[in-house]
Amino acid sequence: LPSFTSCRSATTYNDSPHTSSSTNETQRNEPIYDEAQTIPGESACCCHVSDCAPRALKTSYNHFGFGAIICAQSQPSTAQTTSIRTDSAIISLVRNEELDGIVSSMRQLEASWNSKYNYPWIFFNNVPFSEEFKARTQAETEAECRYELIPEEHWAVPDWIDPDLLKQATRKMKKQGIKYAGLLSYHQMCRWNSGFFYRHPALEAYKYYWRVEPDVKFFCDITYDPFQFMADHNKTYGFTINIFDDPSSVASLWPETQSFLKSHPDYLSADNSLMWLTDRTLRPDHTNTANGYSTCHFWSNFEIGDLDFWRSEKYQQYFEHLDQSGGFFYERWGDAPVHSIALGLFEDNSRIHWFRDIGYQHPPYINCPDTSSSSSGGAASGTCQNCKPNIFTHSWGVMNEDCRVNWFRQMCQSRTRHRSTMLPDEDEICRQAMNFGAFSGGVKYI
Repeated sequence: LPSFTSCRSATTYNDSPHTSSSTNETQRNEPIYDEAQTIPGESACCCHVSDCAPRALKTSYNHFGFGAIICAQSQPSTAQTTSIRTDSAIISLVRNEELDGIVSSMRQLEASWNSKYNYPWIFFNNVPFSEEFKARTQAETEAECRYELIPEEHWAVPDWIDPDLLKQATRKMKKQGIKYAGLLSYHQMCRWNSGFFYRHPALEAYKYYWRVEPDVKFFCDITYDPFQFMADHNKTYGFTINIFDDPSSVASLWPETQSFLKSHPDYLSADNSLMWLTDRTLRPDHTNTANGYSTCHFWSNFEIGDLDFWRSEKYQQYFEHLDQSGGFFYERWGDAPVHSIALGLFEDNSRIHWFRDIGYQHPPYINCPDTSSSSSGGAASGTCQNCKPNIFTHSWGVMNEDCRVNWFRQMCQSRTRHRSTMLPDEDEICRQAMNFGAFSGGVKYI
């Protein structure tokens, strides 16, 4: 086991809000930092594994035969607050016929979190929303709801897509059994989420977004503000579920990415996540079929992100390169692998965060934190209901789709290689990875 010569200084902040008597808008006080304390909900830093409480050594065993390193301790804060950032919003691409599903998702997220903050909901559709949709969604929240129409030029099949080639490609994908291959609107949705959602005028004034889809579940009370957490810790992107993709659906995505990188080598971050993107150890068949891409990706039906990353020149140029290649239609490139590859190449690994404490399900996959024990007297994300701690899925047939182990290995190597400060939960994951043998590579902490 590695030895630790020093422990990280941790911080806490005061989230107490004040509300103007003339408006419903709540303003957040500036953080008050105290180096002598830890972030609420996080345990003090341990210098050795033996210094940590037994709860820190819990793991969730998966199909690989070793611990998936799902730590019992959650993070980042137990502080109750009703503060709000004016640059953040909840967004959803949803159809009128998905009304019941989005109402279900809203009801859970409002009950577990947003009723304390009243962040606005912004709904997007390629056709006008019905009056019933507007009335029922607004009834679920005291926050503002906005209903936005996607510009036709952002949704339509671009004119460089050859209709005959598209028909041929669709037949081929159907024979390969690629899901949604023949559903044109699915291809359009993936393209819009990849390269257009952040360009919509409705998001011009915003920096952070939380993406929510119909028929998802939120299991835990969230007692802190993830948007404020992102800002306080300089995070660009947050996820809950990390899985493999169908390699046949993205066969040319990595070759096109390599072509782009040859022209823009300076865009590659020094703290990149290439190991995670190109791993051949866990699913070599996937990596071979996808021509060098492991197909590991953040499942983007849950995203908490910084819009400025997508607005950046490097990402915009990357998307335009991919778009011109036709892969969103001739193959079935999803926004999840496109987002994940861009983040893994262009963004520092340290700025990508696993929200392990947010209980979430988009069938068939689940992120359920272990809140059974905590040195701070309770889980940082509060009470969780109706989910089994550390479970990944109820379906054994997809158990091998879990790619978290690769991400943990990447994170640990990245933090060590660049000697970057870890949050206590990240530090704990790396210690457990070493302790349980899920990560090997001679990591030495200095």
